[in-house]
Amino acid sequence: MNRYESDKKINMIVMTGLMMCLILVATSLFKVPVPFTQGYVHLGDAMIFLSVLVLGKKNGAIAAGFGSALGDILGGYAMWAPWTFVIKFAMAFVMGIFVEAMEKRGHKTGNKGVCLIEVLGMILGGAEMAGGYFIAERFIYGNWTVAALAIPWNIGQFTVGMIVATVLAAALYKTPAKKFFAIKN
Repeated sequence: MNRYESDKKINMIVMTGLMMCLILVATSLFKVPVPFTQGYVHLGDAMIFLSVLVLGKKNGAIAAGFGSALGDILGGYAMWAPWTFVIKFAMAFVMGIFVEAMEKRGHKTGNKGVCLIEVLGMILGGAEMAGGYFIAERFIYGNWTVAALAIPWNIGQFTVGMIVATVLAAALYKTPAKKFFAIKN
């Protein structure tokens, strides 16, 4: 392995850890309790979407799973951590798979801002997250009605996350640092 490849791998590990921490912080600092459930909404989804845009599907999903699960563990919701790990990992991976598939079909995802393909990927990932938590809440609460009450909150959470991630990505795409951080690698 030459120095360039080694530097690129180290850079990706560091960026994955950084995104993991950003997801943890965004999940932990901005909590809004959800009525009728023991859950909460947060800004962690914004950082999950951003991590996929910055790191791609594999490392974005790793950051999403670990960062979100750590947010649950450190925030007093440890019983949710295994569910959260799987759901948020899948959320990021679904988004990444969709974006990559569209790029392979010739759809462009430029470096000037978030394009429609990436927004559609965020919507698919968010839908997976809402569905995943619906199933998880059914098992945890033992009640489909309570699980259904959280769906609009989860949709609102990922919608706000899409808006915030789009604004942050557009700002990052305008910086010279995008070359250093391997954004859109």
